[in-house]
Amino acid sequence: MPDFKISASLEGHGDDVRAVAFPNPKFVLSASRDATVRIWKLVSTPPPSYDYTISSQGSAFINAIAYLPPTSDFPEGLVFSAGQDSIIEARQPGKNLDENADAMLLGHGHNVCALDVCPEGGWIVSGSWDGSAKLWRVNKWECDVTMSGHDGSVWSVLAYDKDTIITGCADKLIRIFDTSGNLLRTIRDSPDIVRSLCKLPPSHPSGAQFASASNDGVIRLFTLQGQLVAELHGHENFIYSVASLPSGELVSSGEDRTVRVWAGTQCVQTITHPAISVWSVAACNESGDIVTGASDRITRVFTRSPERQAAPEVVQQFESSVKESAIPEQQVGKINKEKLPGPEFLQQKLGTKDGQVQMIREADGSVTAHTWTAATQQWTAVGTVVDSAASSGRKTEYLGQDYDYVFDVDVEDGKPPLKLPYNVSQNPYDAATKFIQDNELPISYLDQVADFIVQNTQGATIGQTSQEAGGPEPWGQDRRYRPGDAEAAQQAPIPESRPKVLPQKTFLSIKSANLKVISKKLGELNQQLESAGSKDLALSPPEIDTVNAMCNQLETSRPFKDTSLVESGIVSLFKVATEWPPANRLPGLDLLRVLAAATPVIATMDYGEQDLISGIQSGGIFDPPINVNNAMLSVRMMANLFETEAGRHLAVKNFDQIIRMIQPASHDSGGAPNRNLTIAVATLYINYAVFSTSEGRGSSPESSERGLILVERLAKMLSDEKDSEAVYRSLVALGTLVKGLGDEVRSAATEVYEVGKILDKILGTGLGKEPRVKGVIDEIKETIR
Repeated sequence: MPDFKISASLEGHGDDVRAVAFPNPKFVLSASRDATVRIWKLVSTPPPSYDYTISSQGSAFINAIAYLPPTSDFPEGLVFSAGQDSIIEARQPGKNLDENADAMLLGHGHNVCALDVCPEGGWIVSGSWDGSAKLWRVNKWECDVTMSGHDGSVWSVLAYDKDTIITGCADKLIRIFDTSGNLLRTIRDSPDIVRSLCKLPPSHPSGAQFASASNDGVIRLFTLQGQLVAELHGHENFIYSVASLPSGELVSSGEDRTVRVWAGTQCVQTITHPAISVWSVAACNESGDIVTGASDRITRVFTRSPERQAAPEVVQQFESSVKESAIPEQQVGKINKEKLPGPEFLQQKLGTKDGQVQMIREADGSVTAHTWTAATQQWTAVGTVVDSAASSGRKTEYLGQDYDYVFDVDVEDGKPPLKLPYNVSQNPYDAATKFIQDNELPISYLDQVADFIVQNTQGATIGQTSQEAGGPEPWGQDRRYRPGDAEAAQQAPIPESRPKVLPQKTFLSIKSANLKVISKKLGELNQQLESAGSKDLALSPPEIDTVNAMCNQLETSRPFKDTSLVESGIVSLFKVATEWPPANRLPGLDLLRVLAAATPVIATMDYGEQDLISGIQSGGIFDPPINVNNAMLSVRMMANLFETEAGRHLAVKNFDQIIRMIQPASHDSGGAPNRNLTIAVATLYINYAVFSTSEGRGSSPESSERGLILVERLAKMLSDEKDSEAVYRSLVALGTLVKGLGDEVRSAATEVYEVGKILDKILGTGLGKEPRVKGVIDEIKETIR
């Protein structure tokens, strides 16, 4: 068999691509921790080109996806997705986001991490952190059978046939059930957590009927009678996914950055990715192509067919990104550079197996990693090993994002420590939960990991870097932690008094963006408008060129050298943000959000005889029914205005208009806003609070008037909100106001809006147990006594 080659790199997700499916050669499905499911349709070939639509938009991580082929009731089939919110959504691929899902399956009590479909049986099966697997009948849309008895999270489910279900569990056991929920057999041959299962074709040379993949890096082949037939060794870390190819081969992916292809029990190809984790791999039964989802946010298609291989520039980009990728030293274990061979080793020695990794000490002292390809008998560079101690004390980049801290977490002897990234603007419990989910760790570690974050970030407050707060070096050697290790948990004792948070003194903004992806999507949507006959709405080619040039300048040079370019680009983006169909406005709004923090021009321009705020309002972005993503980006843009003096002036001058405008997106409307939208509103309130209490403004009548309005809004938000990050930011805004403004505001807070009772209510919930929430509440209470 020829080797798989890159066919397409599908970019668009904003976070890890956690699950993928490949129903037929014409489209791919991907689910991400950015809370979206995307459908990537093949639009042209050769070379292959895909365009995506967002099929589902949630408010929490989506970890699992499955596809039911077309039926008489659902001629397009059904896309099933599920994740952190414990809900399984069923939606036809052609439905718009603003249409209701075909079904919402409720019954699990925790994160749903596995899905599989049995078309011939007309049911799906799900696995969850709640320790159960559930069978759901299509069209009945209720749980038909619960398979209980698991002593841990059910990480994998396999609809083996219309009568048989197989589950893989964190308790290291594989269980075989019938569709009535009766346990038929328990297999105990896995020494570690079972992460993935797949059915083998009848022609598999081993005679086995299904495969399992485990945290010990081994794939095991079993019969339905429970006999262990073979073990496949080659992965060097956790295996997250295993799938069967129509050729009878297997394909697997894992934490060692690789996808591996197996013929019988031999690894015949290793595909290294420029990512830390390759979370998922799936095969197309018609074409034999495969698709992967990884921690670098990219979905990739690979093929053995020359006519479906990517354009040369895409192939080159993929190969270069692998070669140039940085590999954290912790992932490969401690390296003694003095004992490593030099580059001559690669010319003199052959590898012993496909996928073998060899470290090389380069002439400049750096360490590079190379992998052996058996088919070509060649070593290929797959990255440079990054020395963790080389970090500066400022922001640390990890998986393409900047963090205030990146801690080492030892989970198990003999395995590399895991990375725990954290920004001080995050809720420690949210960061700990994401870390546990990313690394599939027991939820029992949650409190310990959160406490570790709190202990090692004392003094760091929202909006500060670790250096500004006098915190420890983010990659320091004393930052290592092992869940369950009491001695490690005590290595950084909590100070007797927690540093004060209030009043907040710095503005908060969200400046990061993948400008390449945003501008590309804008161009694609513009082309769709032209094709649909809406040329009056579409941007002209010169306007598209201006936007692209502005994005390029935004990436390389601030402040802008060419103000006229920015002004022209903003005019085009404003048209996109306010005149295009609501579903197509995201790229324009996202770029305006970035520009609001980057240049004062956006705040001083004339938008058709109105300013930016009036223009946004006239565009109907906040008119019911609200598109929450458009509203969220608009609020983020308003918050980012505080980064420039002109922006602050505009935001403060239009305070009353902005508060009225965003009210339908707030708790005042009586609805349940999207989490990200609520956090954006709370961030905007923080910035107004900082402005009103800084530079001697605290005693002015204007600040007091703004403060009274904000306290009213914040009291309402805090009465209803359950999300910890939204609550924390709202508390920071409220505390800054009552501490920095006069007696009138403090009296209104206590006597009119009963803030004391609201704070007591929060303390009585689980949120009140979080150290940062309790700390801010204590500070507010001291102020309003």
